[in-house]
Amino acid sequence: MIVYCLPPMEDLLRVDVVIIGAGPAGLGCSLSLRRRGVESVLVLEASSVGSSFAAWPKEMRMITPSFHANPFLQTDLNAIHPDTSPADLHGCEHPSGEQYAAYLQASVQHFTLPVKENQPVSSVHAITDGFRIETPELTIETPNVVWAGGEFSQPRIPEFEGAALCRHNSTIDSWDNLNGDGIIIIGGYESGMDAAFHLVERGKAVAVLSNGEPWLNDHPDPSESLSPYTRGRILDVLHRFPKKLALQGNSEVVRVTQNSDGYLVELANGKSYRTSVQPILATGFRSALTPVKNLFEWDNGQPVFTEQDQSTLHAGLFYSGPSLVQRLSKFCFIYKFRARFGVVAAAIAERLELNSDPIADEVARGFHITDLECCTDCECAIESTAPEFADVEVVD
Repeated sequence: MIVYCLPPMEDLLRVDVVIIGAGPAGLGCSLSLRRRGVESVLVLEASSVGSSFAAWPKEMRMITPSFHANPFLQTDLNAIHPDTSPADLHGCEHPSGEQYAAYLQASVQHFTLPVKENQPVSSVHAITDGFRIETPELTIETPNVVWAGGEFSQPRIPEFEGAALCRHNSTIDSWDNLNGDGIIIIGGYESGMDAAFHLVERGKAVAVLSNGEPWLNDHPDPSESLSPYTRGRILDVLHRFPKKLALQGNSEVVRVTQNSDGYLVELANGKSYRTSVQPILATGFRSALTPVKNLFEWDNGQPVFTEQDQSTLHAGLFYSGPSLVQRLSKFCFIYKFRARFGVVAAAIAERLELNSDPIADEVARGFHITDLECCTDCECAIESTAPEFADVEVVD
């Protein structure tokens, strides 16, 4: 268990800031707060530092590339601090989940961050002058909370009949351990395509069933389209193993049933598929705010934040992580939500009557961005010349 720089244990702890979650969002905010002289900080982690990444399937990789160009003010896209780089630490461009967890653990050790592991938060209550937080060991009162829980612990299970008969891709330890052939993957975005790639590489026949056709989407916002890394790998296996992978777009699953022969997957268009292997759900994750959803305002299924990524219902409650949406822009990648570390830290510093001016290095390195016009307007986009899925045989 990692424990660094903890305050003295008491029946009731009082600290200036509690950060819930020791993934990249929580640790990044902790680092930004330190730059502003906020010392009374405690980071609570339900399991261990980077545990969600460590739980990835063994073969899964970061889709955003890591490259050590920090000395040239081009910070590694997966870094949580401008002076660190997963690429420099591990010497690879697309770290695995285990490698990224090790990077986060190394960051905690190097910067002696105030992390306490194995402290799942059972409740967050708004009180008169802030919040009361309960864990199995601690009761904490604080005027400022940063909810930095990730999405990996919140798998999204569709509402169609028989969804519980399927297996969510987040429960896979390794694709080497999946026996059988003729595998059906429900969901065609990043995680579905990642699963398809690894299974086809292992000689499996795979059908990907998707409500839409995400592999054809060429949206200028990288949160809306398949990453170049994923697109390139899928195009590669489609060319090398054209009879092993079927991409079935506009295929809404309405029912899954099981019998002695295996599973029957039925679609809204009347088609059906039989498979002997438990279907894989690659249907993503619910909002990271799900455990504290009542502390935030919601509009059409999306959380609402102030300009400082703060709850509109409770002053002093902030969010950092992949479920952030500001001005219609999604911050679901590390290089996106880290752009708000400085925003959150500055807002907390102001509440604590400390210096809240932007830090020049954070602004220059992309850790404190308030101008989101390019993120939402995408006027810088030009027509793509990337290879199209239309160039290969894709099942309609």
